[in-house]
Amino acid sequence: MKIENLGPKSGAKRRKRRVGRGIAAGQGASCGFGMRGQKSRSGTGTKAGFEGGQMPLYRRVPKLKHFPLVNQKYYTTINVKALGSLPAKTEVTLNSLLEDGIVTNNDGPLKILGDGELKVALNVKAAAFTKSATEKIEAAGGTCEVITN
Repeated sequence: MKIENLGPKSGAKRRKRRVGRGIAAGQGASCGFGMRGQKSRSGTGTKAGFEGGQMPLYRRVPKLKHFPLVNQKYYTTINVKALGSLPAKTEVTLNSLLEDGIVTNNDGPLKILGDGELKVALNVKAAAFTKSATEKIEAAGGTCEVITN
């Protein structure tokens, strides 16, 4: 089989409509576009969304929701359950977690999230804590200290 042998299946292609060839052809004179108006003229039509000069919908709709945060804070996040493998009374900081391999990359200040359980008393120093994380660390006998970077 060669490329020059390829073609559409018989009956798949229809012949082109021949317009403007007399009244008997069914598409004579105005070629099925009507008598007058913008859509009967030759050339391109209107652009997408054009409403005849009326203020188009995409410009009428208010664009107020979901503003991007300008000075968004990015944190290195970790859950409480990941701290359970550390020995008791350990001081937990971002650098100590990087050294232990619990956190693999530094995406900004450390934030402790409250998913999971903690049985070990730890002294955690981080930039931010969720309320549930603070409760779980203190319930296990540890302390939470907020540090600023």
